[in-house]
Amino acid sequence: MNTVALPSRQAEAFATGRADQEFPFEKADFERVRQLIYQRAGISLHEGKQAMVYSRLCRRLRETGHPSFSGYLQWLEQHTGAAAESEWQEFVNCLTTNLTSFFRESHHFDALALDLRERAGRPLRIWCNAASTGEEPYTIAMTVAETLGSSPNVKITATDIDTKVLDTARRGVYDANARGLTPERLKRHFMRGTGQNAGLMRVKPELARMIEFKTFNLMSISWQFGEPFDLVFCRNVMIYFDAPTQRRVLERTHAVMKPGSLLYVGHSENFSESRDLFRLRGKTIYERL
Repeated sequence: MNTVALPSRQAEAFATGRADQEFPFEKADFERVRQLIYQRAGISLHEGKQAMVYSRLCRRLRETGHPSFSGYLQWLEQHTGAAAESEWQEFVNCLTTNLTSFFRESHHFDALALDLRERAGRPLRIWCNAASTGEEPYTIAMTVAETLGSSPNVKITATDIDTKVLDTARRGVYDANARGLTPERLKRHFMRGTGQNAGLMRVKPELARMIEFKTFNLMSISWQFGEPFDLVFCRNVMIYFDAPTQRRVLERTHAVMKPGSLLYVGHSENFSESRDLFRLRGKTIYERL
């Protein structure tokens, strides 16, 4: 999801409740949202996100019938049970950012092909964290198929905290003009829609079979994935966490990886302060110690 920065005066008005708004939104409401999303998802929202929070959570107030942010947040904090957990998930879904495309940061997939060749002949487990709407895990699967053939012994676990984007990922249906795909890859890995589905494409079953999509919160106490992973993609996730949260997530990620396995991270992420866990192997690629 992309957000447009508002002029500073308008952003201030959102934070203080002075704008011509559908719902009252005070600075105290924004601070409560910051606290709750940090507790639930580890996300640190900075001061400039007031307008984004207002616009995204307005939808939940309309859907739930709450006349104010304070009332909505109070309801979340005071209620338990299935309905409350469902609304907590909607709250988290609204405040996560999903920006992805096929073969984004393409150098990683060139490096992945080399890593796959080195590990050829062995069963491999890959974790794609923050899978969003599926372009990244399907890109990993395409790279696997192109490198190891059509029936590789590779299992990809793709997770995200946002249930709505995972629904899109499971469907595997995209605009036929999606960025990042060559004509050759479109022909090899996708089926073009016809009739009412013209202009769309669906991931071929042999590619989809490699991937298991699961809801997962990195703040969860329980990290149970079975056998440790050979390769982990956790790209452009840590930028939303503060330093202590980054460290906790890196420690837990380290614990579910094999020694010598590789961690692929985003171009703006640097974990030089965690040299006891990972060492830099290549451009934004770390080796698990």
